[in-house]
Formats: sequence, structure tokens, C-alpha cells
Amino acid sequence: MSDKMDELIEVMREILKWTKFTGAREVRNILTAALDTEQKRLIYHLSDGNKGSVEIAKAASVGDSTIRRYWESWARQGIVEPIKVQGGTRFRKSFELEDFGIACPQSQNEKAESREIV
Repeated sequence: MSDKMDELIEVMREILKWTKFTGAREVRNILTAALDTEQKRLIYHLSDGNKGSVEIAKAASVGDSTIRRYWESWARQGIVEPIKVQGGTRFRKSFELEDFGIACPQSQNEKAESREIV
């Protein structure tokens, strides 16, 4: 039974590899279209499920309603997933921009920190 299970796992890994490969171009196209500004790319990048809309809004210099509006739109497109938290819902990005060759901008805080280091 173990040999059959190992064989099944190996086949599933092979299917997963090819599925990722064939879907990568489509995901990149969707991300590029949905994240058509540096600001949107930054907001998407910061949407890790740990930060709330207010925290991301400060980092991106926008209102938190803008963050929530983007999250809702991106959820319909399937590029973020909802995370239930105390007091509401946050969203977590489904993909890392760097994995698709999309540059990830820095927040104002990250820019200030990098200037301090230099």
C-alpha cells in the first residue's frame, strides 16, 4: 500500500508542477492588469493578512477605504483571499509579485529606513 501511495504522491507532484507552469503566464497577465500602478502593487505586496487596511493605507499614503475597495476587487479576480480576524476581514495576497517578474515598490517607511542605513 505504501508503494502505491508514494507513486500517487509523485504523480500529484508532477501534475502540480505542470499546472503551475501552464498557469504562470495567465497569472502574470492578471496581476499586471489588476496592479497597473505602483501604488496598487505596493498595496498588494503589503497585503499579507497580518496588516489591516489602516496600516497599509498609511504605508501607501491613501485612505483605508481605498484599500478595502482594492481588496474587494482583487478578491473577485482571485488574487487575494479573505482572512477572518477579530473585528472583520483582512486579505492576503495569493501570489508574490517577484515570482512573476513584477517589481515590488517600497513603502514610504521602507524608503526612509533604507536612507537611514546608507
